[in-house]
Amino acid sequence: MRLSTRNRLPGTITEVQKGDVTAKVTLQVGDNHIVALITRESAEELGLEAGQRATALVKATDVMILTDEGLG
Repeated sequence: MRLSTRNRLPGTITEVQKGDVTAKVTLQVGDNHIVALITRESAEELGLEAGQRATALVKATDVMILTDEGLG
């Protein structure tokens, strides 16, 4: 499969919490965790479960950084 998204974060799913409509998927990427909210239907169609390898694809129009000096 080919995809134009450049922000790819491969990792391992550590948790899938399914609600009535959405699923919260936690992916460990190196020393960090990424949390994604997706539809429950998508999580079930993909068969997402803890221990599975997956890649987070990130497409964002804005990324903001805040430091301690920025508070005040």
